[in-house]
Amino acid sequence: MTTGHVFIGTSLDGFIARKNDDIAWLTDYPTLGEDHGFNAHMERMDGVIMGRGTYEVIKHFRPWFYSKPVLVLSGSITQTDVPEEIADKVEIVDATPEEAMQLVAGRGWRAAYVDGGKLIQAFLRAGLIEDLVISRIPVLIGEGIPLFGPLGADLVLEHVETQAFPSGLVQSRYRVPGNAA
Repeated sequence: MTTGHVFIGTSLDGFIARKNDDIAWLTDYPTLGEDHGFNAHMERMDGVIMGRGTYEVIKHFRPWFYSKPVLVLSGSITQTDVPEEIADKVEIVDATPEEAMQLVAGRGWRAAYVDGGKLIQAFLRAGLIEDLVISRIPVLIGEGIPLFGPLGADLVLEHVETQAFPSGLVQSRYRVPGNAA
């Protein structure tokens, strides 16, 4: 079975974007050239499963950010909505988290980077996330799109490690008990 892995940044008050999807507070934050491990994380992944909201925010970033296949889960957009220059890199699929994981498992993926707030929430509810790397940026934005949402029950995570960086970014890794391989 394919395992799901999260690597995401949040404001100190727990938001992944402003209400208007703006992420400039994150992308413009001066990290002093620090290596926060994203490239190493991506090397372990076979591809990306992304939510439509996140895709809509980044679809016009050039150069395209991902060298691995990107599967966007959406029931409201189709493959014809993908810009031509990334059409061979992005696939739109109307699927549940479970169906998406079955699909990529059939393609030989062992590890999937799961990205997007609502998608991460759905994958957590479905028990499909093995671990989370959460980087907290020392910025308060007051309101926005939260990383976490409703769950059916408490989800107690196992803390693996926390690292503080000179820029003020604090990164923690958590394992999801029962989902870890």
